[in-house]
Amino acid sequence: MCRVVDLRQAVLAKNDASAHELRAHLAARGIALVNLLSSPGSGKTALLERELLRARERAVPVAALSADLATENDAARLARSGVPVKQVLTDGLCHLEAGMLAGHLDGWLPDDTRLLFVENVGNLVCPASYDLGETLRVTLASVTEGEDKPLKYPTAFGLAHLVVVTKTDIAGAVEFDETAFRANVQQVNPGVEVILTSARRGLGIGSLLDRALAAMDGTPVHSPVMTRQPHHHTHPHTHPEATGTMAHTHS
Repeated sequence: MCRVVDLRQAVLAKNDASAHELRAHLAARGIALVNLLSSPGSGKTALLERELLRARERAVPVAALSADLATENDAARLARSGVPVKQVLTDGLCHLEAGMLAGHLDGWLPDDTRLLFVENVGNLVCPASYDLGETLRVTLASVTEGEDKPLKYPTAFGLAHLVVVTKTDIAGAVEFDETAFRANVQQVNPGVEVILTSARRGLGIGSLLDRALAAMDGTPVHSPVMTRQPHHHTHPHTHPEATGTMAHTHS
C-alpha cells in the first residue's frame, strides 16, 4: 500500500512540476489558461461556444482546446465560433495532464493568443487532482445533476476558482434548489463565486469571459481553502486494473 501511495504522489508531483513550467511559459507570453471541468452532458461545450463567440465580438484573441476519449464532435462545435480550436483525443485516459497539454500546445497556439480555454475530459473525478498550469479553474454543473453534486465531488468543487451553473432555463422543470446548491458549494469551497448561465437563453453569457479577462489582467482569483492545506490532492486517480504497484502512472 505504501508503494501505491508513493507512486501516486510521484505522479502528481511530476504533473505539478510540469504545470508550474507551463504556467510560467504562458505567463511570459501574456496568456491566461482557463481549465473547465464538469460531468459529461453538463452543457460545457454549448456554453463555451457562446463565450468564444462573445470573445470574437469583443476582439479578444482567444483559442480553445477540447479533450475527449474519442470523436472530434466538441471541437467541430467550438470551431463554429471562428476561433482557433484543437481536439485532443486521450485514447482512454480520463483526464489531461500538464505535460500532455504542453505538448499539444507547442507549435499550435497562435502567437497573439491572450486567452486559452481548455475543455477537460467530461469527468469530475480524474481531472480534479491535476493542475494544468491554469490561471482560472472553473467547475461547471447543470441544474439536472442535483444539488448535492459539490458534496459528492468535493475535490472538483473544492479546488475551483469559480463555479458555473448551466441550463438554468430548465431549473423550474427539474425543481433545482439553487439555495441548497449554493450552500453545498460553500461547504466545500467557502467564498467561491457561483454564476448562473443558460446557453440556450443567453443568460449569463459573457460572465465567464469577464472573469477570465480579469484573471488575465492580474485580478487575484479566489483562493480555495483546500489549496491552503498541506496535501490537497485528495482524489489521486488510478485505473481499475491497477493493483499493488499501480499499473499505470501516466508518465
